[in-house]
Amino acid sequence: MRVIVDETLCEANGFCESLAPDVFEIGDADVVHVAEGAIAPDREVDVRAAVDQCPKAALRIID
Repeated sequence: MRVIVDETLCEANGFCESLAPDVFEIGDADVVHVAEGAIAPDREVDVRAAVDQCPKAALRIID
């Protein structure tokens, strides 16, 4: 499982970072950055919640 960000939609609201700070980080350009590589299985629940709760639907899961 991986997550990608649509930078044109992201407003850096921080919901994703608050749910999974080890996976998401708000960058200097007010766009979220996703940790490199596949998401660890023990983090999938929080990451899926972050994607589902993104107010701008800027995050997408790729299995």
